[in-house]
Amino acid sequence: MAREDLKMNLPKIKLDDMFSTQETRDAEKLGKIVNIKIEDIDDFAEHPFKVLENDEMYELSKSIKENGVLVPAIVRLKDNGRFEMVAGHRRKLASQLADLDSIPCIVKDLDDNEATIIMVDSNMQREKILPSEKAYAYKMKYDAIKHQGKRNDITSGPVVRKLSASEIGDEFGESERTIRRYIRLTNLIPGLLELVDNESIGLRPAVELSYLSKDEQEEVLDNIECYSCTPSHAQTIEMRKLSAEDKLNADAIENIMAREKPNTTDILYKVSTEKL
Repeated sequence: MAREDLKMNLPKIKLDDMFSTQETRDAEKLGKIVNIKIEDIDDFAEHPFKVLENDEMYELSKSIKENGVLVPAIVRLKDNGRFEMVAGHRRKLASQLADLDSIPCIVKDLDDNEATIIMVDSNMQREKILPSEKAYAYKMKYDAIKHQGKRNDITSGPVVRKLSASEIGDEFGESERTIRRYIRLTNLIPGLLELVDNESIGLRPAVELSYLSKDEQEEVLDNIECYSCTPSHAQTIEMRKLSAEDKLNADAIENIMAREKPNTTDILYKVSTEKL
């Protein structure tokens, strides 16, 4: 038998593929990796995720200084010749802290909707995400999907909107109702949204407050600071009802906020003793 008949059709494997990570290989499939000067990359417009110079960032910077940026950032070219960061804001800051001048990037040709979806999806993989970050991220992705699925016939509108919220929920392990609640938070003034982030106000009371006007919300915030307490869910429901009836003024808000809320500890103790 001729030697050439013994040749086997084995797949060709590049040496780099044997030692690169799956995440790196996935990134490489998106396009050619190029080094771009950090000073030429702008942040994504209205980026909803906080990029903080904290201990985690310093650890990432140390890793980059020792090993380089293992996963390329994703950018897109702007009309003015500069680049916009789509995925990689934390890597960009960490690289700056590591005194790097450039960062490996994949330049993608993306429209606004495509870029928004990639930006949100790449950041939602983080372990700790604040309610305010979820709120604006879900809102941006919701709008992007809605624009992508927009049709000319009027009757399709509500169906498209419903599917987009449901789709986001499926992707991130949230119910459609929860997604819609988070999106409502984008109607809160910054002071109240900050209280949601630090867990002083729960999601459901915050949603009720989001239906108040900006002036009414400012009045609620003033009372929170005055009484050093936050409204209960029942109190926020009452505020929303009065607001819808155009009866929520400064006095009404103060009266609601000044009411003593039941002590949860006392209630639990009473229930426990009654069972004895």
